[in-house]
Amino acid sequence: MNLTDGIKRNSVFLGLWLALVMALTIAICLIDKVSLHLMLCDHHSAWADHVMPVLSDTCNWLPYVAAVALLIWRWRAGLFMTGSLILSTLIAQGLKHLVQAPRPLTWFAEHMPDVTLPLTDGVQMNYHLSFPSGHTTTFFCLYFALCVLFTYYTATPSCERKVLRSAGSIAVQVLLFALAAISSYSRIYLSQHFALDVLAGMLIGVLSVIIAAVVAQKIYDSRRRNSRTHDADSSSDTGAATPGCQQPC
Repeated sequence: MNLTDGIKRNSVFLGLWLALVMALTIAICLIDKVSLHLMLCDHHSAWADHVMPVLSDTCNWLPYVAAVALLIWRWRAGLFMTGSLILSTLIAQGLKHLVQAPRPLTWFAEHMPDVTLPLTDGVQMNYHLSFPSGHTTTFFCLYFALCVLFTYYTATPSCERKVLRSAGSIAVQVLLFALAAISSYSRIYLSQHFALDVLAGMLIGVLSVIIAAVVAQKIYDSRRRNSRTHDADSSSDTGAATPGCQQPC
């Protein structure tokens, strides 16, 4: 069992992610930008106005807590999580500064000043660097990486069939996907991003985990091969010296 196998075994998370990517892509292609954004953000209620900002703000602390906790628990897991988050952040921030897309509040003020977006009290609004959504990138990177690590550390020969194919394993994948999806939707709900920004973040987040897993596995395999080669060379040297030691001094 390795990290790349762990990705393949998260078929539930990946299936839900792919379905959401396809649904959002179809919606973006068939519905104009203004109508789609208003359709997705215009569902405000008292309880949602309290919950959505909290979910959105978890991006500011949860990834750091998860990375540190994993470094303390299993340093390799922590490095994998940290590497995934760094890679996804570099890609997202690079695209942000390259594209320089306006946020919904700025875009509507410039193109449709007669439209008033439903906003939530107490939320600090952003005006620039909309594409892609950095929060969405982090959410999907974080929760998918946790899925991969869960699979990796529970897929032992003694419990693979019992744990990974159980309803509990499916429940973990569904739960983590739901957290990623709802937290990402909060960015549209709060009018911090358009649907296209969130779609790009979903892609970057998951793909960053896959790239990090492949690279980490290659590094691990390379170190293991070098270690075996070193051990074999040491054994060969010891074996060659043995016949000479058998002679009386």
